[in-house]
Amino acid sequence: MQGFGEKRLPYKKKNKNKNAETIMAKMLNQAFKFHSEGNISDAVGSYEYCLSRGVNDYRFFTNYGLLLRDLGKFEKAENLLRKAIEIRPDISSTYLNLAAILRNLRKLEEAENFLRKAIEIKPDFAMAYSNLGNVLRDLGKLEEAENFLRKAIEIDSKLAIAYLNLGNTLKDLSKLVEAENFLRKAIEIKPDFAIAYLNLGNTLKDLGKLEEAEKILRKAITLNPNLARAYYSLSTLKISTEDFLFYKYLFSKDILNKKNDEEKIDIFFARANLLHIQKKYLESSKLLQKANNLKLKLNPFYPEDLIKKSNNLLIESNKQIIDTDQVGNNYENIFITGMPRSGTTLVESIISTNKNVLDLGETNILEESFLESKKASGEKSLAEVYTNKIKCLNSKLTITTNKWLYNYVYAGIIANQLPNSKIIYCFRNPLDNILSIYRANFKSGNQYASSLKDCANVYLHHEEIINVYTKQYPLKIYKLNYDKLVTNPDEQIKLLVNWLGWKWENAYLNPHKNRRSVTTASNVQIRSPINSKSIGGWRNYKNILQPALEILIKTEKYQDLID
Repeated sequence: MQGFGEKRLPYKKKNKNKNAETIMAKMLNQAFKFHSEGNISDAVGSYEYCLSRGVNDYRFFTNYGLLLRDLGKFEKAENLLRKAIEIRPDISSTYLNLAAILRNLRKLEEAENFLRKAIEIKPDFAMAYSNLGNVLRDLGKLEEAENFLRKAIEIDSKLAIAYLNLGNTLKDLSKLVEAENFLRKAIEIKPDFAIAYLNLGNTLKDLGKLEEAEKILRKAITLNPNLARAYYSLSTLKISTEDFLFYKYLFSKDILNKKNDEEKIDIFFARANLLHIQKKYLESSKLLQKANNLKLKLNPFYPEDLIKKSNNLLIESNKQIIDTDQVGNNYENIFITGMPRSGTTLVESIISTNKNVLDLGETNILEESFLESKKASGEKSLAEVYTNKIKCLNSKLTITTNKWLYNYVYAGIIANQLPNSKIIYCFRNPLDNILSIYRANFKSGNQYASSLKDCANVYLHHEEIINVYTKQYPLKIYKLNYDKLVTNPDEQIKLLVNWLGWKWENAYLNPHKNRRSVTTASNVQIRSPINSKSIGGWRNYKNILQPALEILIKTEKYQDLID
């Protein structure tokens, strides 16, 4: 029955609308068909036709969004999936897919929220728990990430990706043996899981199992010859280029096809490493420049931020002098700091030979403790907060080493506010140090590493800050010359142990036998006896180090650096 005031549509207009709907349905189905068959260009054309005609089907927005995601068009994919949720807010998988796109766009808090919504809609959604664990890991919430990943496995014990993600998170938590076990389980469930082999190989490197790591990394490349990170990881091992089965493909043009910038960076660094092994330093130099220029473009460095932070902490350290003898603390806290690749890992391996030492590695708990104590407005001292964090890690050992490299900006606060604290500052020839940093391809942090000028300026900033603190706290800070250490280890290690006030043990001379896990860029080098092979290595790369050299020789100390 027709309502009051409602006009009856002419038959032709009704028929026209019906025909339009029929055409739309056909085009939409055609788009789905093209998409499912892998005919991407025709699928995009059909999807765009539907979009221009005002389609309002959640399936369209979901499927086209996923296709655009696969094409790397994340912003447009995000908009389409948001529209799909607007039409059908009750489908958990759409929240999962949108969160994955948001993670690629580094909108991590939003990704976390959408994954929590997916779980709210579907409480037994194992994949959502796994992906949420990954996002929480990205956000640095490692303990919470671990809990969600274990929940994912509890829901679906055959979900290989959850074992992979949990293995990665446990590695970040320095639980390397557990990480190894979960990564092996991922491979057991999915024997062709190339990325699991890659991550297992990296974990085995950190554990010092270098021969097995090499076999596992080769397996990763066999399964996926385009896995760029596997080539880089393998290139850091002491391998023969003649035995490098994938050498030709690594240096081919084909391997760069359809690679994003991060993958290209790994490939360029891998090539540079292999050329370095062959002593083809000029060719290696060109690839290092190529890799670092691309890396710097992706991750620019702003030196003023570091300098401002250092200056603020210098002021902070002078505000209040605390009598640390009056602060109860049973721990001897040793902070090992310096530039990356300055010998800090070697020093920690030497010191942690002592069975009473808990090596914390590169952990940022000092800064966390400092910020927490400031937030407490005097109710908790830095020493109290820091000590409690250590107790959570191990309540039995009485000596700790912390080698988070940026602790150098906290040197004054450490000396002033932490009882029984000592600081070992490592340094080496600046050009050797800068070259080693430039070759390192750090996975995260140390953005200045990709700029030789920034490396030189940060090196000088390190010296300036630590010299100020050494004058203020000469009994608290020990400056250790890496070049002297590797040239005359017997003498230098004995001097260090004597400064620490420890009883001498010959084991200190053999840090390569220390079976501790090492997750830094020195995880391979540290497994060899102390040697001086790296001293003067900068001369092989003198042609590219000029930007750093020009900055260094402007200072009085380094005017004769290359004489």
